[in-house]
Amino acid sequence: MEPLRTRRLVLLPLDAGRARRLAAGQPGTGDRWAEGYPDAGDRAGAERYLRVLADTGDPAPYGAFEIQRRSDGLLIGGAGFHGPADGEGRVTVGYGLVPAVRGRGYAVEALRALLEYARVHGAVAVLGDTDRENTASQHVMTSAGMLPVGEDEQLRYYAISWVRPADTL
Repeated sequence: MEPLRTRRLVLLPLDAGRARRLAAGQPGTGDRWAEGYPDAGDRAGAERYLRVLADTGDPAPYGAFEIQRRSDGLLIGGAGFHGPADGEGRVTVGYGLVPAVRGRGYAVEALRALLEYARVHGAVAVLGDTDRENTASQHVMTSAGMLPVGEDEQLRYYAISWVRPADTL
């Protein structure tokens, strides 16, 4: 997978080596980690990516990414897909940023890039969820174009979908 570039960010694709270092909390040569990166969620995401590699092989194009800020090269969080598309063409997305950079629109920018990437690569829908109390994450998903589709005692669920040309016939 190639890096995804936005106006202020570069989403760097994980590979097995980067994921192992991230899961262990050990930066690679030349990596510049922001204070607080990786957190437990980033390490869990790297471990999930490694499990997908072991269980089903490379999930490309629906892999995981580290979020790098273009202005200074700092790695400030992670974003990506939880694995390959399901049988209906749906993928699930997640993201997270270090506390010091939250509230600046980086998460929305990264999520928009992932949504467009998924659409271009044939996904028919992208799903996401967040804790009911996490209004900031809910705002990120709606700002990126996802719509609320349900909730339970713990989570609120969001989705965006596209109609494929064959579906319109």
